[in-house]
Amino acid sequence: MSVLPAQALRLDDRFASSLPEMAVPWQAEEAPEPRLLALNEPLAAELGLDPAVLRAPEGLRLLVGTAVPEGARPVAQAYSGHQFGGYSPRLGDGRALLLGELVGADGTLRDLHLKGSGRTPFARGGDGLAAVGPMLREYVISEAMHALGIPTTRALAVVATGRSVRRETLLPGAVLARVASSHLRVGSFQYARATDDVDLLRRLADVAIERHGVVVGDGGAADAGNRYLALFDAVVGVQASLVARWMLVGFVHGVMNTDNMTISGETIDYGPCAFMEAYDPDTVYSSIDEGGRYRYGNQPLAAEWNLARLAEALLPLIADDAEQAIALAVETLKTFRPRYDAAFAEGMRAKLGLPADADDDAVAGLVDDLLGLLRAGHVDWTSFFRRLADAARGDAEPVRLLFLDLAGIDGWLERWRALVPDGAAMDRVNPVYIPRNHLVEEALDAATAGDLTLLEELLEVLGSPFDERPDHERYAEPAPQDFGATFRTFCGT
Repeated sequence: MSVLPAQALRLDDRFASSLPEMAVPWQAEEAPEPRLLALNEPLAAELGLDPAVLRAPEGLRLLVGTAVPEGARPVAQAYSGHQFGGYSPRLGDGRALLLGELVGADGTLRDLHLKGSGRTPFARGGDGLAAVGPMLREYVISEAMHALGIPTTRALAVVATGRSVRRETLLPGAVLARVASSHLRVGSFQYARATDDVDLLRRLADVAIERHGVVVGDGGAADAGNRYLALFDAVVGVQASLVARWMLVGFVHGVMNTDNMTISGETIDYGPCAFMEAYDPDTVYSSIDEGGRYRYGNQPLAAEWNLARLAEALLPLIADDAEQAIALAVETLKTFRPRYDAAFAEGMRAKLGLPADADDDAVAGLVDDLLGLLRAGHVDWTSFFRRLADAARGDAEPVRLLFLDLAGIDGWLERWRALVPDGAAMDRVNPVYIPRNHLVEEALDAATAGDLTLLEELLEVLGSPFDERPDHERYAEPAPQDFGATFRTFCGT
């Protein structure tokens, strides 16, 4: 591993220094022929990085981890996790490295993290590598989520390594450079708690509180002065908001294990994820979610379950008396459902274009009845809301064409119109374009074969999801029925 001059990029080692028990110093495997596939220039600018430097040979070596700035200490992070309900005490970064933290142009501290950079001591028999398709998939979906206004980790770059990766067949390898406000997870706290080292647990919580600006004693659900209950309360709040936003756009994460739930409230790990097309709460895309644990409609419950595991990990910090700690944690956890319900209700009110003074019960009844109509008619979630804006402007035919039950939708539309919806407001929150699964697969297949044209066009369209474009109709159309019936996503390992 070579060292870049300090002036090229400054990376701090705050995680490694503050929590050495959870940081294994490591280095990335060599990439024989690094070649840039995608560079997020707007994000680079936010980070104060020069895209020209990142495109240069030494910049590419930074992006695959084989050249790091002076003073940087790449580490594999340790964490635990409940995976599909089963507890694994020692997961950690099996194919990833935290290069360090950098301060962006706006003064915000962020992690620079690699995925697919080679085996670490946490690899558990895996090869530690990643293929071009899954890494570009994370790039596409995370940037789409960002454009939709949903908190997310972001992809800075994808670099082909020149090394083949063996999955079902030999595939070209790649490394993803990812940026996050931090990589602290529920699983991080589970790991610290499992060590029975309360000092480590407290230091981890203090790092999270400082890193994410948790307000202590704000008069909210947390007791004034109880900083660790305040931390738990903050995570409950950001996760309630995040999952509501997923549900509003039809996003299905697919692998909501506790090691994939961030303390920051950012979406992380775009493995077996996808966007729902026809509305169905039982939608599952992940090839490994055979029981539907993380199906679309179960995501709020899965998040609440994960937060209960975080509460368990934090109990020794919340109060010295175990019964008091449990009582305080349970009361805070109970706020998840009303917070989620409020966020989802507010989001649905916006999607339906309804004014703030519209009667809450009337809006709730409209939403419940609408979901029943959408499910019964197998109606595309995204198309429905976009066409509904036309109905608010007086043209109901586009939305009626989505339904076989015309009497049902006509009756619903009459009730909805009585609340005076605003079509222009609807256009600002209901996307025309989401990462349609068949288009993502088409672009990734072409990119894996060496043609990046479709990928670049898809990224351009997804970068402005609310702005309808002439001659881009294919990007707004649902997948062909034969595609949707068999589509499954995979974790990439």
